[in-house]
Amino acid sequence: MSHTEQFSSRWGIVLASLGMAIGAGNLWRFPRLAGQYGGAFLILWIVFLLVWSIPILLAEFSIGKQYKMGTIGSYASAAGKGLTWGGVFITLCTLGIAFYYSVVTGWALQYVGLSFGNMFNLLGGEATIAKHLENDPAYLENFWDHIAYGNTGSVVLYILAVIAGIVLLVRGIQNGLEKANRILIPLLFLMLILISILSLNMDNGISGLEYMFSVNTRYFSDPAIWIEALSQSAWSTGAGWGLIMTLSSYSRKKEDVTLNTFIGGFGNNTASIMAAMAILPAVFALSPSESEAIAYLQTGNQALTFTIIPKLFSTFTGGAFLSALFFLAFFLAAFSSLLPMLELFISNLMDLGLTRGKAAVRVLVFCVVFGFPSAWSLDIFSNQDWVWGVGLIISGLFIIIAVVKYGAARFKRDFIDQDSDFRVNTNYFVACMFINIALAVILVYWWLSRGYSDYPWFDEEGNWNFFDVYSNASVVTQWLIVILLGVLLNNWIYKKIIKS
Repeated sequence: MSHTEQFSSRWGIVLASLGMAIGAGNLWRFPRLAGQYGGAFLILWIVFLLVWSIPILLAEFSIGKQYKMGTIGSYASAAGKGLTWGGVFITLCTLGIAFYYSVVTGWALQYVGLSFGNMFNLLGGEATIAKHLENDPAYLENFWDHIAYGNTGSVVLYILAVIAGIVLLVRGIQNGLEKANRILIPLLFLMLILISILSLNMDNGISGLEYMFSVNTRYFSDPAIWIEALSQSAWSTGAGWGLIMTLSSYSRKKEDVTLNTFIGGFGNNTASIMAAMAILPAVFALSPSESEAIAYLQTGNQALTFTIIPKLFSTFTGGAFLSALFFLAFFLAAFSSLLPMLELFISNLMDLGLTRGKAAVRVLVFCVVFGFPSAWSLDIFSNQDWVWGVGLIISGLFIIIAVVKYGAARFKRDFIDQDSDFRVNTNYFVACMFINIALAVILVYWWLSRGYSDYPWFDEEGNWNFFDVYSNASVVTQWLIVILLGVLLNNWIYKKIIKS
């Protein structure tokens, strides 16, 4: 079913692209990884933006713009009937992320509540976060542990966030998604600028910036940093998700593919750098010593943004008000990224013949059911982040295969350059496609060969170690289930979506 609704202007799809890209991946995931690896991570992350993410986003944008269907229909049209199952993998990989990403929006709402409660306590003369930290330095860490494991409030709030997203998207692209992003994205950038200025002006804050850009070359021999840099670039920009394919299916006929892609890609990376400049200097400013700050960052703590920002704002007058605004902006950023994930699911169900309203109800049910385990347990959340974060490399590989099958140079001429005033060099695009095939295969093999669990494949008793958070067995099993499902349904889906 070809999409007839469109964004009202170029800025509509640009803001939607930025809204898709800029979210929790920038404020929560990127600072954690930049803090763990420093400048070595930044170098690889920027390289992968140019080599991996931009070329794949160019392909995604042009495929969605050309065929104007959901990810499965657009991908099947570009890659051919036999590879329809590749579109299924791309879709289900992104849904795997959407299910646990919705939980991040629930966490953000928890901190919106904490920050506004702190602000009201300050106004009412009651105990604030600063006072709690004086009595218990681990107050914020304990609060994080409380909401990350078995917390009913986290479950309720992520469900409310999904409901709000569904209600908004039922209104359509122009009246729902486009109008929301006109408010969400400018607000986020303003808040990031403000937080960065405050952090860098704190005592010892500049040391965090120096650490962030210092390069430790020994990390380059560790496959983990390569995988993390590539998956973060893909995770944050949306390369391989099928999200930009979904958004571009609502683009106008003459939309400039290349310009929009570069604005989205570099806008996302700018937001990530700003987020790290806000958070890492704060870690150094608030730590007893530089060595303790580095030790804390190198743990790769999932709670970095959630523990450091409230502590930062508790140290100066007016911080309670800014903390409330920051976490409100954080929620809105996470929410703006969740919307395209929900739309991707809705779009594919509409291609199968459902109305937008009926599709939206089904998306709501699926997100509530499959998001619950991650909301209830941080271990399950971490497993899903590991499985589908790296799964984006496989998704990106499927998009590359579709381009190469068509002929990379011919694909660029027929799909990308058709309405683009700004064009990239054809040799660059073609080279990236073939480099990325080798890159994806080598990195995934390298990663699996190392193993990030004590028992990567089999446990102590010789059983398949599926339930270990970071085991290869868990990752490969979930990938194979999705691939098998796609292969079994390949012909039926192609007939249902394309031929009908």
